[in-house]
Amino acid sequence: MRSVLGNRKVQIVLNGGFAAVLLVVMVVGGRKFAHSGFALRHADPLLLTGATLLFLIAYAFKAWGWQRLFAEGDRPGASALAFAGGAACVGGIALPGRLDDALRVACVKRYPGVRTSLGAVALSLVVLGLLDNAALAPLSAVAAVHASTWTVRLGFAVVAGAGILAAAIVALLPTLAGRSFAARFRLGRWLAGHTHCNRRAVAALMFISVSWALRGTAVFLLFDALSMRSSFPLALGFLCASAASAALPIAPAGAATQAGAGSAILIASGVHAGDAIAFAVAAQVLVVGTGAIVMLLLTGWHFATRAHKSSHQRLGTKYRPSLFGLLPARPVAATDT
Repeated sequence: MRSVLGNRKVQIVLNGGFAAVLLVVMVVGGRKFAHSGFALRHADPLLLTGATLLFLIAYAFKAWGWQRLFAEGDRPGASALAFAGGAACVGGIALPGRLDDALRVACVKRYPGVRTSLGAVALSLVVLGLLDNAALAPLSAVAAVHASTWTVRLGFAVVAGAGILAAAIVALLPTLAGRSFAARFRLGRWLAGHTHCNRRAVAALMFISVSWALRGTAVFLLFDALSMRSSFPLALGFLCASAASAALPIAPAGAATQAGAGSAILIASGVHAGDAIAFAVAAQVLVVGTGAIVMLLLTGWHFATRAHKSSHQRLGTKYRPSLFGLLPARPVAATDT
């Protein structure tokens, strides 16, 4: 694969294909917005603000869930994981599908204060993807029950079945890593020392499920904000279709693929094609925008905390670790116990 991707002709074909697809999307989207205007411009500000806040809170719950998948000695701060999630979301505008995972790994490794190994980050990211599928299983089941056609219902049933299978893999992984035959190999011995326990996996699944529930509620609010026909099952269907499209091994761009899958499920549910495309693009703009907000907030918070910490060091005080990992460290006197 490395030799193929390193070929100059292959690179030109891939980059040219991606550029052509993005150009078509840009032209079609530009004509649509020039004709009818951007959807979020006419959105209800209160409902739009509520949806944005829910997306932001969902980032925090996703980071807390991801954090539970690391061993105690390898666990990075939740702020590093939230920053990586926001960066991957923003990078999904241009990066082909699945390459946003590489961006997550790079951001976690480069985040200040993180000493986690590359293998531990990669393993946690694989388990995180499986738990994402598991958390989507009940949402997909609800969407399948309320689907309007049998083809859409079958698609959601497949997503729900894949989530159940992913949960079984996560549950069996610690047992398989602890078997004697796995200890014969170097990779097996490494997995035995870095694989999650099922108790931490259940805690991570709870946090991740809350994150997806918040996103589904945000999509529902966005429907109302844009004065579209809304129902919670339809919002869950849109969310599940967008998330399922992210499982594709390669796509022109992560955000474009998710917008296309989301608009397709809305069209299949009876929404007008123009409205469905406008809503899907508006939803992706909101998701990418909240990811950028997360990055900016954490970057500003990091520099502000460093400056605050330096000033207290000059005054002879020290910092106690913060609760939740997203709040700044609380200064305490050096003589406090």
